[in-house]
Amino acid sequence: MTRVLKVFLEDPGQPRYGFELMRCTGLASGSLYPMLARLEEAGWLTGGKENIDPSTEGRPPRRHYTITGAAVAAARVQLAALSEQYRPPVPTQARLKPYGCIA
Repeated sequence: MTRVLKVFLEDPGQPRYGFELMRCTGLASGSLYPMLARLEEAGWLTGGKENIDPSTEGRPPRRHYTITGAAVAAARVQLAALSEQYRPPVPTQARLKPYGCIA
């Protein structure tokens, strides 16, 4: 989920397509599309279809997703919290007990 949100936060106004998101995140469609559906249901993304003429383009319209304004702020807060949570500890000069426990 963090990889997907990071892509949307790179340019919040830019609509994103599924194939582009798969390429940017390395996620397979079976993982990505359910995630996009959950984000859309939660109101974090809005979805739509591109406005093209399928016969002229030779393909069906692609579905695109855009992150909502409220989700931009919430995603930034949550990603910052995750970053802090998983930040490696700062090494100390404390004497270590066996198995890495600090004395």
